[in-house]
Amino acid sequence: MKNFSTVATRAAAVALFAVAALGAAPASAQTSNCTFRPDAPDQHVVVKGDTLWDISGAFLRNPWCWPQVWGMNRDQIRNPHWIYPGQIVYFDRARGRLSLNRPGAGEGGDGRGDPPLMRLSPQVRSESLEAGAVPSIPAGAIEPYLTQPLVVEANELAGAPRIVASQEGRVYLGEGDRVYVRGDIKGGASFQVFRPGNPLRDPETGKVLAHEAAYLGSVKLVSEAKPGVDVHTFQVSNTLQEMGVGDLLVPAPPQPVRNYVPHAPLRPVGARVMSIYAGVTYAGQSQVVTVNRGSVDGLDIGAVLQLYHLGKTVPDPDSKGFLGMGRSTLKLPDEQYGSLFIFRVFNNVAYGLIMQVTAPVQVGDVAKSPE
Repeated sequence: MKNFSTVATRAAAVALFAVAALGAAPASAQTSNCTFRPDAPDQHVVVKGDTLWDISGAFLRNPWCWPQVWGMNRDQIRNPHWIYPGQIVYFDRARGRLSLNRPGAGEGGDGRGDPPLMRLSPQVRSESLEAGAVPSIPAGAIEPYLTQPLVVEANELAGAPRIVASQEGRVYLGEGDRVYVRGDIKGGASFQVFRPGNPLRDPETGKVLAHEAAYLGSVKLVSEAKPGVDVHTFQVSNTLQEMGVGDLLVPAPPQPVRNYVPHAPLRPVGARVMSIYAGVTYAGQSQVVTVNRGSVDGLDIGAVLQLYHLGKTVPDPDSKGFLGMGRSTLKLPDEQYGSLFIFRVFNNVAYGLIMQVTAPVQVGDVAKSPE
């Protein structure tokens, strides 16, 4: 993965938010300090293995500027025009835009050279429509985190259905075994089994925002509880770890979104790194961390945050005190050292992939909107 600089101004983010809210196409990148690289190529032929992050980094100083130079509004960020291997991305230097049309050719009535629209008849959208499209980030880096329960928030933990008995009282359950579940399954038929793990505490307040979830496997409904019966009957579909009485169920998630456009958050976000996945002390590039902000704070899939080491407080060398005591202090600025790509969002917690860093990431570090 390429290492790109991540320096921009808050004014750029504000401009993008304002334009996106109006649903209009943003102005050129240069007018908002969302600048192109001085060595940006005239064009890039998309090849298998490319990501939107890498392609945008070839043209732009900041990958989160991608929507702005394509003239995307918020709906287009969520449902972008797919880019495929073999296509050519052109840099229209005169307009400060990227396009799938060669500058000056095939621009149609408005002359803006926007990427061609994919027009579909009304139908159910399937995963196959995006098959082969260039992903935003390396898919393999986050694949295990997309379909398994990672976080269980307090309201889900309190009302989750629970395994209360097993076939013939078996302690260890395997594929094909039957289990009996008590609780409201709300008409669901396919569930994942998990066990609550470590609490995720807000580094600022100490409040428990959620619990990590240890994924154990999956079960499918055989029959719902009938009158006079207190439990539902399920069959184990697969097991990753041992599951048994007391373990909890969560509905299997829908097919995950696998292609996200890197962009600045909808509104300014100030977060802290809450945990590093797998419980290690330090993290580096392509590792996963959680932050103490989620959808209620304006984070969504594809949002990019900048990582900072929290500025230290040091003694003021010009102040005086008795034997060094009582001296005033100085707060040093936070030091920006990398970027974080948000790929899965819960109400109060989000998971992010570390895209590039010049120093190790640790719990308590600051993650905030691009500046």
